[in-house]
Amino acid sequence: MATSALIAKHIKEFYFGGNWTAVNLKDSLGGLNWEQAAHRQGDLHSIAELVYHINYFVRVVIRVLEGIPLEGKDAESFNCPPIQNENDWKELKKNTWKDAEEFIKLVQQLPDDQLSALLADEKYGSYERNLMGIIEHCHYHLGQIVLLRKLLKKGI
Repeated sequence: MATSALIAKHIKEFYFGGNWTAVNLKDSLGGLNWEQAAHRQGDLHSIAELVYHINYFVRVVIRVLEGIPLEGKDAESFNCPPIQNENDWKELKKNTWKDAEEFIKLVQQLPDDQLSALLADEKYGSYERNLMGIIEHCHYHLGQIVLLRKLLKKGI
């Protein structure tokens, strides 16, 4: 299997299932209503904010894969629009699944010889480093989402 195809497979499994951990984003968000998704526990980010944050960086890299110069700011990555009703929550998830499918498709199409090329600038490293980093970043925040769900269930 080509390396790009393998990376795309890992991305797809993070979002939609089949990975080694048997935990994926779609199932982890299933059954959450907008109030649960928007609920902040203490100074922790809400589940909705974490979903937005994950997708923020995916959108940045999608644009690079489409040939657009890298543009994104860490400071903006948690600027989740307010989730004030079920429609807002559904829209955030809809955009996340749409971007996930586009990201998977673009990574699958990436020639393996481009993986070692710089993504945008030397300070960011290669395409491969960034794609693998996004997978790690996604799983890190997925763990937070799972823990937040457990706290919600316990009413903490």
